[in-house]
Amino acid sequence: MSADQTQLAFDWSCRIMSDNGCGFPAPGLHSFLFKPLATVGGFEFNKVMLLALVTSVLVVAFFWAAFGKAKVVPGKLQMIGEAGYDFVRRGIVYETLGKREGEKWVPLMVSLFFFIWIMNVWSVVPLAQFPVSSIIAYPAVLAAIVYVTWVALTFKKHGFVGFFKNVTGYDKSLGPVLPLVMVIEFFSNLLVRPFTHAVRLFANMFAGHLMLVMFTVASWYLLNSWMVPAAGVSFVMTMAMICFELFVQAVQAYVFVLLACSYIQGALAEHH
Repeated sequence: MSADQTQLAFDWSCRIMSDNGCGFPAPGLHSFLFKPLATVGGFEFNKVMLLALVTSVLVVAFFWAAFGKAKVVPGKLQMIGEAGYDFVRRGIVYETLGKREGEKWVPLMVSLFFFIWIMNVWSVVPLAQFPVSSIIAYPAVLAAIVYVTWVALTFKKHGFVGFFKNVTGYDKSLGPVLPLVMVIEFFSNLLVRPFTHAVRLFANMFAGHLMLVMFTVASWYLLNSWMVPAAGVSFVMTMAMICFELFVQAVQAYVFVLLACSYIQGALAEHH
């Protein structure tokens, strides 16, 4: 299957028991490949990059429009913006970091939440129909931003010795098992943590998109002869998957930001 086909990469004449005898065109890695929209100096710009760029513009434009000329008596757009901002600020940041320490981190966390959420939502938007977060590069960069922030903040707060104790879980009361615990904590914090932070978001969006494409394609593929009832069941499952994906998309944005806050909280905590 070539990369110039869309995520539904599918011959629309292909149906069960049709004359061409084609099999079910199951989705796979080819569902995540796209033909470049433009090539500049050897750099290829494709649909996924466009969606990521549009996401950035939408998030910035929305909050600019909502708060650019904030009023004491907010209008509808400002009220929506304040509701979203307060959800992240009070529901995630304050709950994890507290009001005093958390306030300075609210802009970053709000930006991360809405950027990730909109990237995920593209999966169910007509014509777009693709979650940007299902391409590992995007969650990896976001996780790297959180990771670098955490490392830099830990160094700044505790110095080199404090950083070492923080990432190794140094605790003299552990006695003879302390060396083993320190090695496990070191690899867990410095290597496993950023990896799982990125993969958790990527894997959920990747799997969800595959399932959604599978049921969508099956609805059309089964729409022939006596298999029409099965096509109806597949269509119902497609609608159910869309509703479920809307829930998962928001949850994954929430979890990513919640973990980011917990990492920063760990960097700020005093080590004993």
